[in-house]
Amino acid sequence: MPERPATQGQLRLDGVAKSFGAAQALRDVTLAAAPGTFLVLLGPSGCGKSTLLRVLAGLEAPTAGQVFINGRDATGLPPASRGIAMVFQSYALFPHLSVAENIIFGLRARGVGRAERDARLSRTAQMMGLAGLLDRRPAQLSGGQQQRVALARAVVAEAPICLMDEPLSNLDAKLRAEMRREIRALQQRLGITMVYVTHDQAEAMSMADQVVLMRDGCVEQDATPAELYARPATTFAASFIGTPPMSLLRLVPGAHGAEVAGAPGLAVARIDAAGATLGIRPEEVAPTDGAGLPVRVLAAEFLGAETVLACAVGDGAEVMQARIPGHHALPAGTHLRLRLPPALHLFDAHTGRRLPEPVRENAFA
Repeated sequence: MPERPATQGQLRLDGVAKSFGAAQALRDVTLAAAPGTFLVLLGPSGCGKSTLLRVLAGLEAPTAGQVFINGRDATGLPPASRGIAMVFQSYALFPHLSVAENIIFGLRARGVGRAERDARLSRTAQMMGLAGLLDRRPAQLSGGQQQRVALARAVVAEAPICLMDEPLSNLDAKLRAEMRREIRALQQRLGITMVYVTHDQAEAMSMADQVVLMRDGCVEQDATPAELYARPATTFAASFIGTPPMSLLRLVPGAHGAEVAGAPGLAVARIDAAGATLGIRPEEVAPTDGAGLPVRVLAAEFLGAETVLACAVGDGAEVMQARIPGHHALPAGTHLRLRLPPALHLFDAHTGRRLPEPVRENAFA
């Protein structure tokens, strides 16, 4: 692939909004990606991530805001002038064309000469492991092979930016895991900027350099996967990321400090934390014979390497989860005490926003 100018692969959105009549799909979306970044748009169905991808692609015009691609204002440019490639969720392969013809279809449409088409096809087919399949039709391929053809059609364009709209949703779990690794390796090898839409947090956390978590058309948090996990900006981010997600418990005032609602007499934080929401990662708690948060097991799910417990806290006012290594046969109704980690997470109970610092003192560390 030829050398690219430094601006190639840059993306920036400034205050992008999109309305469909009275429905607001995007609200003041501002973000940026440096060249060579693997950026994942993550969020639940209906949060606006696919709409944002279509705005980037030029398939939808923003109601407000600007889109900058490769260092220039592309807000009003048609898709063909944006210097991007796209892989659709459905693969969009032509069933009557061979693999080779599917891959070079876009090049032929853009009038690329035959010699150049053949050279790019050869390079791309070797890279994608499709060299022996070029004469087949899509119906003769497995799901994974069809996915590679769709990827190859994007790669052969040699565009500095590639957009992908949930490309693995049609594959089984094992093949999805394999394709995650392949797509990430391909992106790193080519050095392209990739914008990848998914609702699957495992895809986001395992593939991305940058995750943009979306909610109701807005950017909830824009961070690296490590930061998103370690310091969620809101209770929504905390509850969306993690398997199982962070437990969120109400704190109330007690005699000696802030207590978890329903577990009186056991201070877990300073009194000024009362009224906030406490966040605890399930893997950071452990059963203890000493002082700990009293819980009652509601259900135990054995997953092979670990057991996930759903527990009622104290009198049952709050529910939390615990992820414990190994096999633990704990019937419903079993009473335990859980040791909490020394660093806890605090969120404003009204806004859901993260408070400046996590709680660092509790009685169960």
